[in-house]
Amino acid sequence: MEFSTKAEKLQLEQVQAALFIYRESEQPENETAQLIAASLEDGQNFAETKILIGGRLQPVAVCRLKNTERETLNRAAAEAAKWAKNQSEAAVDLSAFNADEAAAVAEAFAAAFGNAAYCFERYKKDRKPAKLTQAAFFSSHAAEVAAALSVAEAQVFGQSLCRDLGNAAPNECTPAFLAQTAKAEAEKLGAGVKILDKDYIQKNMGSFWSVAKGSVQEPYLIELSYFGAADKNEAPVVLVGKGITFDTGGISLKPGLNMDEMKFDMCGAATVIGTFCAAVKLKLPLNLIAVVATCENMPSGSASKPGDVVTSMKGLTIEVLNTDAEGRLILCDALTYAEQFKPQAVIDVATLTGACIVALGHDVSGVMGNNQELINRLLAASKTVDDKAWQLPLFDTYKEQLKSNFADLPNIGTPGAGTITAGVFLSHFTEDYPWAHLDIAGTAWKSGGEKGATGRPVPLLLNYLRNL
Repeated sequence: MEFSTKAEKLQLEQVQAALFIYRESEQPENETAQLIAASLEDGQNFAETKILIGGRLQPVAVCRLKNTERETLNRAAAEAAKWAKNQSEAAVDLSAFNADEAAAVAEAFAAAFGNAAYCFERYKKDRKPAKLTQAAFFSSHAAEVAAALSVAEAQVFGQSLCRDLGNAAPNECTPAFLAQTAKAEAEKLGAGVKILDKDYIQKNMGSFWSVAKGSVQEPYLIELSYFGAADKNEAPVVLVGKGITFDTGGISLKPGLNMDEMKFDMCGAATVIGTFCAAVKLKLPLNLIAVVATCENMPSGSASKPGDVVTSMKGLTIEVLNTDAEGRLILCDALTYAEQFKPQAVIDVATLTGACIVALGHDVSGVMGNNQELINRLLAASKTVDDKAWQLPLFDTYKEQLKSNFADLPNIGTPGAGTITAGVFLSHFTEDYPWAHLDIAGTAWKSGGEKGATGRPVPLLLNYLRNL
């Protein structure tokens, strides 16, 4: 989808469909928009109609904003996007706003339009491509709006890549497919790529290998690199993603109901790849590394068994009490791998625990870590773009739940605080750098009639990187 900005005044007869956005305390300048706005009742913020112009019926809509806070903008933009996606082109009037406000409104509405236009019909015989292909934003503050649209375009690009990977069928989106796609997308943007295969993983990453060895699909460790800082030796930010392309639970087999959704267990990896590519697309002035551990978790004669003891890349031994707690087993080795980059910060992203859904539901990602400044930056970024996250504690007392009679660590704790004990497990492998963990089990995809990957938390992470 293409976004553009125009410095002139919006003329209804020159556009296909028009949307006028204005503050609740004011009225739109356009007379037609004023008439539509007058029809809004209390509690209503959006109205649409069609008017006859030049012998054709032209869609015109208004959107009334209480304020320009991002949560308000996102909610209003989502409603407007339902209308916009049914238009081939949309013209958006921002004449009611100053430069900063116009940029904020443009970014939120462009992102909403782009995400609303997204469709995944790769496997359908009769495909219906998105109708909305262009959106033009009219404002006298063209430079500020154009900059905001670049951000929105990059975010939509990253989210769409994330969603494409998440929505792909697991017989297509194998670890090899994930590695090949990451390589292709990164190289298109001029970023560096390094792919490590089964031989490296088996030799060096015993915890990762313990999960991967049950599948006929070979595992991969994906490393993407971008050096956009003025000082190419500046400590990078490292994003680490969990890429279980299908999770049966292994020998600790999951129930069959809704197991098809376990193709989404690689959405942490998809988020990291999407965020990395969006950041490179924006040419952000920082050094950035993405590390993705990807494999399947399958039951077989070669799969790990409950009670197995494996040795991690860090040298800590792990008693595998439940093979369905596999995400932390691949992440711990990926987090150890990240040490070599001497990072300024490491953020891992994973659909790690169903307990996070119990704690926070489907609208909020869990965040925890060993560095409060890093966590605060992530929470601020989440609030700025309304990609919600909430901090959970990592008190030392939770470490009491992770004790094994036979190894340095078990891979699960005692019942209760499942999301936190998963984070505590990972904390043993992140002691040498600032680290934060995002559990996106509740936010990475939707079930039911809207089943599909959401592309979250790409907005949160991209905003964090933009503000470093």
